[in-house]
Amino acid sequence: MQDGERAGYIEVDELVVKYGDVAAVDGVSFSVPQGEHLTLLGPSGCGKTTTLRAIAGLETPTSGEIRIDGRPVYSSERRINLPPEQRDLSMVFQSYAIWPHMTVAENVAYGLKLRKVPRDEVNRRVGEVLDMVRLGGYGDRPASRLSGGQQQRVALARSFAFNPKALLLDEPLSNLDAKLRAQMRVELRELQNQVEVTSIYVTHDQEEALAISDRIIVMNGGEIEQVGTPHDIYDRPRTRFVADFIGASNIVLGQIEPNGSANGWVAMRLDGGTLVHCARPPQPPSGPAAISIRTVYPRLSREQPASDTNVWPGRVTRRVYLGDFVQYFVDWAGGTLSVRQLPTELFEEGAAVFIEVDPERCVFVE
Repeated sequence: MQDGERAGYIEVDELVVKYGDVAAVDGVSFSVPQGEHLTLLGPSGCGKTTTLRAIAGLETPTSGEIRIDGRPVYSSERRINLPPEQRDLSMVFQSYAIWPHMTVAENVAYGLKLRKVPRDEVNRRVGEVLDMVRLGGYGDRPASRLSGGQQQRVALARSFAFNPKALLLDEPLSNLDAKLRAQMRVELRELQNQVEVTSIYVTHDQEEALAISDRIIVMNGGEIEQVGTPHDIYDRPRTRFVADFIGASNIVLGQIEPNGSANGWVAMRLDGGTLVHCARPPQPPSGPAAISIRTVYPRLSREQPASDTNVWPGRVTRRVYLGDFVQYFVDWAGGTLSVRQLPTELFEEGAAVFIEVDPERCVFVE
């Protein structure tokens, strides 16, 4: 552990989960410090939910080790596999798992009663968490008479009620409409900060992951592609998969120009001879290379910019108006570049333009 690094509260070491000969999770390792909000992000079938269920004790791994607060809850080597109820974790599912025949308060109190918490303490705690999720006064309402967003809040209240060591959330907002999902993201982040609970969140929604996470683990094919803060994952993708999956990105191919570096940048030459200056990675590449350019970073103009670095002529082939921004498809020396700009200045289809990109926004990917 490096100086200043927090100890892992949840630790996963070389986790493997196989179904027959197929590895759904293949040697995954990561650590979640206390109070951190970590998101497992990736497409369907990448292993993120299987990893979460293995931590919860709902899946039996093939090998590896899982520790919670320093205590092994699963270890293939030591033959340890504690049942879910002994891991002191709380899980929020995609389906909410709300009992419709119970009231809101009865749903929230269920886990406390199973733990034989005294009635007065149950009532106090239920009232606290319902207030926390803005459902104070809803305790006597039948759960069947709640909206989707309210049911999600009940599920969250129930998970917070018994002060679990950590909170595991499996696509908890996926059943909500787009507007409510955006609202619940903000509320969930506020709740996480208020309760200061360690949490692991599973989603395939990139915006959701960027909005609620301290760190993100991007998974693909049962393995980890990249770990980092939302800013790192977005602005410094390490692989083409991460660049394509997180946000919108242009992938540009070329060859490293051995003598083309300047001002600390690395130059890449396209097939037609055009040079693109790029941010210098820790290990400068050589030979064939690929860079990622996020669609929000190129700037279009009618007049040629004063700078001559990463300025190229282009032509708008298509314009798509999307309200908050306009998406342009621009032909240039590197093929077709997708560009998103505010609708403050509109460029017509067929218009000749200049493209300008800060070299720091041109990032090499594997």
